[in-house]
Amino acid sequence: MQNRFMKWIVAALVTIVALPAPSWAAGYTQTKYPIVLVHGLFGFDRIGLVEYWYGIPAALRSDGARVYVAQVSATNSTEVRGEQLLSQVKQIIAATGAGKVNLIGHSHGGPTARYVASVRPDLVASVTSVGGVNKGSKVADILIGVAPDGSLSNAVLASITNGLSQIISFLSGGSGLPQNANAANVSLSTAGSLRFNQTHPYGVPTTACGEGAYQARGVHYFSWSGAKPYTNALDIVDPALALTGLAFGFAKNDGLVSSCSSRLGRVIRDDYAMNHLDEVNQTIGLTNIFETNPVTVYRQQANRLRNLGL
Repeated sequence: MQNRFMKWIVAALVTIVALPAPSWAAGYTQTKYPIVLVHGLFGFDRIGLVEYWYGIPAALRSDGARVYVAQVSATNSTEVRGEQLLSQVKQIIAATGAGKVNLIGHSHGGPTARYVASVRPDLVASVTSVGGVNKGSKVADILIGVAPDGSLSNAVLASITNGLSQIISFLSGGSGLPQNANAANVSLSTAGSLRFNQTHPYGVPTTACGEGAYQARGVHYFSWSGAKPYTNALDIVDPALALTGLAFGFAKNDGLVSSCSSRLGRVIRDDYAMNHLDEVNQTIGLTNIFETNPVTVYRQQANRLRNLGL
């Protein structure tokens, strides 16, 4: 009887050891390579007390991750933003001696991170696309249709958006960065994304709504996104996302990007009950209380990278 009891204890201990570490465990987010967060359209690192990645850097650092927040043009082409990011990646690697980085990009930050991985795969351990515009956005297509290049409406729209971009850049300390709303819109359109993907195809699904290569030229590719434009009645931005979400018809979307367009490499999920801003824990944490907290999803991804030795 005693022998049987001891066998049961040993089996229970083995089972406990085999379980994945809980999210509060020390070192849970401690990746081998630094994590670099790359913002999307109209993004910034911080304006006053408000972070673009609201509460996410601190949560990742709390259990060991080295986290850097990139600052690229609020509006510009993917290639211009990509070169800006590449410069910062080189600086981070020089400062840390890490050799590589893990890039996590939201929205336009997804293709921006992909650009760096494409031109310098030796510097990138992984790319994680969050609500990434990997095959274009119908919202960008509509804006191009309503305000085609060379039209008066385009000139007015460009003037307004470039001005807003300059204000965002100034307030966040990046006033030297060039802004070009038209170039950003073209990059985010379906046609612009297709052209970009022909030159930088790594991780992009070859089918309409499939998965892409999990690994290409030594770089691991991941993605996740939301699929619910309206999630919190207290968030003043949600009604606008519910409106822009109508552009996608019956296709799953987060208000600005369709679920199929967001898919890259290994798809963690493309149907979180989150909208495009929820994906970065905005507006100031007002997200869907019935869904996994966005901060937790980032911590889980850091742990996933850690377990892969990245």
